[in-house]
Amino acid sequence: MIGRIRGILLEKQAPQLLIDVNGIGYDVSAPMSTFYNLPELDETITLHTHLVVREDAHTLYGFGTENERAMFRALIKINGVGAKLALTILSGISAEDFIVCIMDGNIAGLTRLPGVGKKTAERLIVEMKDKLKDWGTVAQDSASDKPAAVLQPADAVADAVSALIALGYKPPEASKMVRVVDAKDLSSEEIIRQALQAVAK
Repeated sequence: MIGRIRGILLEKQAPQLLIDVNGIGYDVSAPMSTFYNLPELDETITLHTHLVVREDAHTLYGFGTENERAMFRALIKINGVGAKLALTILSGISAEDFIVCIMDGNIAGLTRLPGVGKKTAERLIVEMKDKLKDWGTVAQDSASDKPAAVLQPADAVADAVSALIALGYKPPEASKMVRVVDAKDLSSEEIIRQALQAVAK
């Protein structure tokens, strides 16, 4: 099991990262909560990781905090919630807000996330309520104000749409979400953040 990775950030195209570790490039899938706090390209990055092994692929997932990874691991233990859906949930809602939804039994709040239907939301509430009691208050990660590396607004918009599609939104829905954001001079990460916040309201 690869539990931690430290290297040079070579590429970031949500939800994928490419990290150089002593000459070996690792593809890492990360939630948007981690993307918001990434350093600039060619800088050193450290992520807490979880390796998912399947017959057809070995996928490495990376997280900026141990709380994010712990939440991811708790989610993938729920029947019907795979790694991709867990990543989507962590991208669309903060760990703090997710815990509030679970503890309050807020099915409507959970079903706003792509891939989470009513039955899945009910299952999450039933199976995670007792587990999350031990978590207490999870601090919400602060957003990074640093601009993304070398992206013109048009590219940032296209990257944001692509990232939302990769997270499970349908192309027309992803485009509509991005259109409501004033994308001028914003990085793709910030566009995604505002688009997801608008959906959650």
